[in-house]
Amino acid sequence: MTSASVEPRKRDLAAAFGGGGAIGALGGLIGLGGAEFRLPLLIGMFGFGPLEAVIMNKAMSLVVVASALPFRLMAVPLSELSAHWTVIANLLAGSLAGAWFGAGWATRLRSETLYRIIAVLLVAIAIVLLVGHDTTNTGGALLAGPLQIAVGVGAGFLIGVVASLLGVAGGELLIPTIVLLFGADIKLAGSLSLAVSLPTMIIGFTRYSRDSSFAVLGRNRLFLAVMAAGSIVGSSIGATLLGIVPNAVLLPVLAGVLLISSVKVWRHR
Repeated sequence: MTSASVEPRKRDLAAAFGGGGAIGALGGLIGLGGAEFRLPLLIGMFGFGPLEAVIMNKAMSLVVVASALPFRLMAVPLSELSAHWTVIANLLAGSLAGAWFGAGWATRLRSETLYRIIAVLLVAIAIVLLVGHDTTNTGGALLAGPLQIAVGVGAGFLIGVVASLLGVAGGELLIPTIVLLFGADIKLAGSLSLAVSLPTMIIGFTRYSRDSSFAVLGRNRLFLAVMAAGSIVGSSIGATLLGIVPNAVLLPVLAGVLLISSVKVWRHR
């Protein structure tokens, strides 16, 4: 399948749903949307160019996050999220600007350069999965006062840039940041991460809409809808399987998948 396809073949749609489901299940198992795994699939298996793959990934990530946030309100009620609005505002102050600038940089980069940036960021995500995903709150917030706010804005900006360049929600970076910097427990951090991710992705999406490559969504809207549906189904299945596969086994395997994907993306032409 290529980015110029208007009427995707049935087997392409089946592969899109199956691939989206598998990636969503992986993400559900570790509490992420799976976009970091979906991006190499869009490039390697379905043949989208780097910028078009990022835009497609961003659209699907937006759907997954928008559906995940209401589902999590049963575990973390809105009143609890509202009580931590300052954390959301602090990170958004940086991430919204980062998302806008990141999307702008992506649209101006040559394809080869963007491939390599994506490959490097995939390696960074793999490292964060191994080092930061099981972070637990043992000592409260790392910083306080104006310094905490400044670091929060800076971290938010960097996460917004990465989220735009990869088309991801950024939860793999936001969750450890929220746990360490603000002292939130892991369950609350997951919902706060979604609350930050949603407006951040909308800003990046808006910036991408000004580029001609944004037309890839219109040319592949059926493919997009099918893969997004598979991602949502897979995420729900993965979430129900949570706890069956120990993180001590799962995280190194997924990090390995990202490392292999990064090599393939780096070499992609």
